[in-house]
Amino acid sequence: MRAKFNSLSENIRLQLFVVLVGVLLLVTKFTAFVLTNSNAILTDALESIINVVAGAFSLYSLFLSARPRDENHPYGHGKIEFVAATLEGSLILVAGGAIIFKSIANLINPVPLQQLDVGIILTAAAGLVNYAVGFVTERRGLQNNSLVLAAGGKHLKSDAYSTAGILIGLLLIYLTGIVWLDSVVAIIFGLIIGYTGYRILRSSIAGIMDEADYELLQRIVRVLNENRRENWIDIHNLRVIKYGSTLHIDCHLTVPWYLNVQEAHDEVEAVAEVVREQIDPSIELFIHTDPCIMPSCAICAKENCEVRRQPFQERVEWDFEKVIADRKHGTY
Repeated sequence: MRAKFNSLSENIRLQLFVVLVGVLLLVTKFTAFVLTNSNAILTDALESIINVVAGAFSLYSLFLSARPRDENHPYGHGKIEFVAATLEGSLILVAGGAIIFKSIANLINPVPLQQLDVGIILTAAAGLVNYAVGFVTERRGLQNNSLVLAAGGKHLKSDAYSTAGILIGLLLIYLTGIVWLDSVVAIIFGLIIGYTGYRILRSSIAGIMDEADYELLQRIVRVLNENRRENWIDIHNLRVIKYGSTLHIDCHLTVPWYLNVQEAHDEVEAVAEVVREQIDPSIELFIHTDPCIMPSCAICAKENCEVRRQPFQERVEWDFEKVIADRKHGTY
């Protein structure tokens, strides 16, 4: 528990740093826009507003999700992270649309550019800082299963990639003097930014709706299959729910019907130990034990079973489809 608290404190400090850096970059990019009057640079500047607003909300969500469980929130406050990611994705979509709209307007009525050399230098510096902060933030988010940090880090890195493309466009404009290229570059990266917002929004809505995380489920199935014990006849009805950085796993474990309560409990603890050691130590598991039935004998490899009602036929490998199904395994 202490380790998890320390992890949340580190997440909060990192997100505070991200917000402060975001404010600094916002000032830098708008300074570059005012100096150059470039739509392409405005693309970066508008996205920085989104970074600051979304980052501030994400910081609040991390504070809230760090609060302990209470009677009104028995699973904690982690769901707020999905709301923060939803806001960020929505704002990015709006920014992409605004950039495209303004750029089309400037294609019709071109605006002269100025001091592009200074704008290029400021934009390049901001892009490098964005990428470095995004890389660290995303890595920390993946390590701590924090959707807020992971989504924010991906966005910052995406912003840095966009900046690199914008810089190429600015260099072409600087070398050729073709002003309308500025609006074309801005439209292209407005579309890229909009798609980034869509992906973040899609991921956060999936979390709010408790959409199955197939990649995580397949990883859990693989770990359980590799560490099977003879009393684990099958595992079925496996489900994973995310509450921010906390994972909750529900499943049914079929064990020999004659085990007493203590012995069945030991098997449940063994499953939990394997999952926590190889997936995530903070995972919460709710495991229901089922007694084996006669069809289970055909797939049960337990030796010296004195109550076996039919001979062992084959070992059934636990695959994704079998483990998530709400039924005991058989020879089907």
